[in-house]
Order: sequence, then C-alpha cells, then structure tokens
Amino acid sequence: MAIVVLVGLPAVSLRADETSPALAQFDDPVDKSLDKALAFLAKQQQPNGSFSPAQIPDSTAIASLSIMAFLAKGHTPGAGPYGDIINKGVDYVLTTQKPNGMLTGTNPTNGPMYAHAISTLMLSEVSGMVDEARQKKIDKVLPLALKAILSAQQVKKAPQMQGGWRYDIGSGDSDISCTGWALMSLRSARNSGATVAKESIDQAVQFILNCRMPVDGGFAYQPGSGSGLARTGTGLLCLELCGKHDDKATAAAGEWILKHLPSNVAGEFFYYSLYYSSQGMFQLGGPSWEKWATHMYQFMLKVQQADGSWPQGGANEAQVGLCYSTAMGVLAMSVSCRQLPIYQR
Repeated sequence: MAIVVLVGLPAVSLRADETSPALAQFDDPVDKSLDKALAFLAKQQQPNGSFSPAQIPDSTAIASLSIMAFLAKGHTPGAGPYGDIINKGVDYVLTTQKPNGMLTGTNPTNGPMYAHAISTLMLSEVSGMVDEARQKKIDKVLPLALKAILSAQQVKKAPQMQGGWRYDIGSGDSDISCTGWALMSLRSARNSGATVAKESIDQAVQFILNCRMPVDGGFAYQPGSGSGLARTGTGLLCLELCGKHDDKATAAAGEWILKHLPSNVAGEFFYYSLYYSSQGMFQLGGPSWEKWATHMYQFMLKVQQADGSWPQGGANEAQVGLCYSTAMGVLAMSVSCRQLPIYQR
C-alpha cells in the first residue's frame, strides 16, 4: 500500500476569508489568537512526545490533534519554532502501533477506535512533510493502520449499521462519531495515493446517510436516535469530503447548524461540534460559511484564556483537558488557512 509523498506545506497562511470583507476583519485577531494557542500547546508536550493530561496518559488521539493543530497553521516538521515539537509528536505516535495495526497509547480509553482513526488521519496528513527517515517509518505504519480501519468496517452488522465504525475494532454496531474520524482518515489516505477501495468510501457514506433525519435535516448518533450539532457537523463534513456537493442533504445540514449555533463551552460536546461544523460549513462556503465563521470567531476570541488555551468543555470533554480543547479550537479556527490537505475545498 504505497503512500505518495506530498510537497511540504507553506508556512504562510493564505486565508479563504480574504474574499469576504465581513470575515477579513478577523484575520489579524484570529492569527494572534492561534499563535497564542500554539505557544500554549508547545509548553504542554511531555518528554515522550505526547500531549496528554494526567487523566488520560499517553493518548495518541490528543497527541495527534495537537500535531495537526500546528500543521493547520502552516508549521512543518523539522522547521521553524515548532519543527522539533511536531517531529517528537509524530515519533511518539509511530511507536504506539500494536500487532493488529492499532495506534493506541499505553492506557487506551474505552474507545480505542477514536484514538486510532485520529492518529491514522494525522499520519496521512503529515506524510510527505517529514524527513526521509521518518517517512520510511510512516510508510510502514500507515498501511497497517489503514488495514485495521478497513477490517473493522467489514465486521458483519445489521444493515442499518453496516459500513460504519464504533469503539472497538470488532464492534458489531456503528455510530456517526467514530465513523467520521475513520472516514476522514480513509479519505485523506486515498487523496495521498493509498489504496483505499471506492466501495469502502461508498459504504461509509451510506451509513452516514442512514443517520440523516429527513424531518429536520440534521444527523443522529445512530440511525433514528435524534439530531445533534456535533453529529450534524460530522455528517455534513463527511458527505462534502466524499463528493456530495450541492446536495439537498448537505444544504439541509448547513441550515440546521445555523439554527443551532454553539454558544456555551460547557454545552454538550462543544469542541467536537465546533471542529466538525467548522470544517463542514467551510466546505459549503458562501453565506453559510460567513455566518458560521462570524459567530465562531467572535465567540472563540471572547472566551480564550490569558495563557492561550481554551477552557475545558463540559461533561465528557472536561475529562480530556486543555490540550484537547485548545487543539480542537485551533483546528476549527484555522480551517480557512487551508494548510492541511483535508481542509481543501
């Protein structure tokens, strides 16, 4: 399973927002905000390369989200102020692979597929930016990681659940949350030249569509369970990344999101909702992105803490600490910089 080497990303941010006078006013404050957030993240890296809070030591998910946060602002491995930090983080994730291909730390959470899919996405996104020695390691690790994701998709499930993913490699059902990360990793790898069958993408898209709620246009965690912001953002992004442009399902999802703008950090899955909705709305573009981005920029600039971090979320998100909330904040706020390949329209 060969991975095509990509040209390294530029260090200069060229915002898609520049075409919108309403959003261009946020360029400088958002850039300063992101720089403060990355400076905070850099100070949190552990000796082994992870970025984990005490509650979740050695989390490959949080490490990978943090690495992608640096990449999203245009920083590259081995160069500039954060080059060594990125390399160290990549090295940490590369050392965690298990015999079955899973990329999980020494203390995996109850949902190892989350950590694995996020880490696979990171390695796919960083592939081609690293030095030759690290690239060789990625070329060995990434195909096995992708194989684990594809194998998990083929576990026999009920028809409505087929094509998706859940917490474990052998799970017998699926949810839109795990499926979103897995599908993003497959789409990223396929864009980079990896052998990912179109049928695997199509099956995942069908599961995403099974989660759609036709009555209100939102998306559910599992088929028929009710619409939510994080779930709708996930559904929108997955469909957009897989070619469902100008589709009634994506248009309706965008409308649903604009009716349910997040405004409470302690709300249900705030940062998760912010990340997926930001990416999805950026793919929609036009007035949809402008309305979303205006709200997001104003709110996130207001709540950012003095040390550059964003406050912990509520409920489950509170357990994963400031590296998670800050990395997710950076990833949401930097979409229009278009530095990560997965951010391209």
